[in-house]
Amino acid sequence: MFKKIGVFLFLIIFFLSNADTVSAENFVVSASASLNKRGRQEETVFDLRIFKLTMFLKKYHSPLEPYASYIIQKADEYSLDWRLVAAISGVESTFGKNMPRNSYNAYGWANGVYKFHSWEESLEIVSKTLREKYVNRGADSVEKIGRIYAPPSKTWAGKVKYFMNKIDSSPVDFTH
Repeated sequence: MFKKIGVFLFLIIFFLSNADTVSAENFVVSASASLNKRGRQEETVFDLRIFKLTMFLKKYHSPLEPYASYIIQKADEYSLDWRLVAAISGVESTFGKNMPRNSYNAYGWANGVYKFHSWEESLEIVSKTLREKYVNRGADSVEKIGRIYAPPSKTWAGKVKYFMNKIDSSPVDFTH
């Protein structure tokens, strides 16, 4: 037990201290192994992206912090950069702190007037729509997304990229 915790803590400290040289984009490490009910070995996976996004959202006191893992799950499901939706929420609502009450609309969706029923619903719809109606139709960069998402703003894309880089400085990739 203590050995697993020690390995886990070592990995966190190592990667945080080497954050400038290690890309978290696709970094996943096995942190421990255990037997399931059928006696088969299962691995517990530590995804550095979840840790980085959680700590980043916590720093901003974001109501999205508990959903960092879900944000990344939706990004992976829709082949989006894992930082994109969180960064959009930073630009549009200071990471969910400045939005219409109980709207779960941290993304300025429909000029900020749309009301979602939950954070999960908002993250699902925003992620799916970004993939299907933006990226799949040729808006394969933050700049191209910005022309559709936030016209006529000339600064939106730069602000989104700024927050993406603050979360993690891995290159932006919409090609998969």
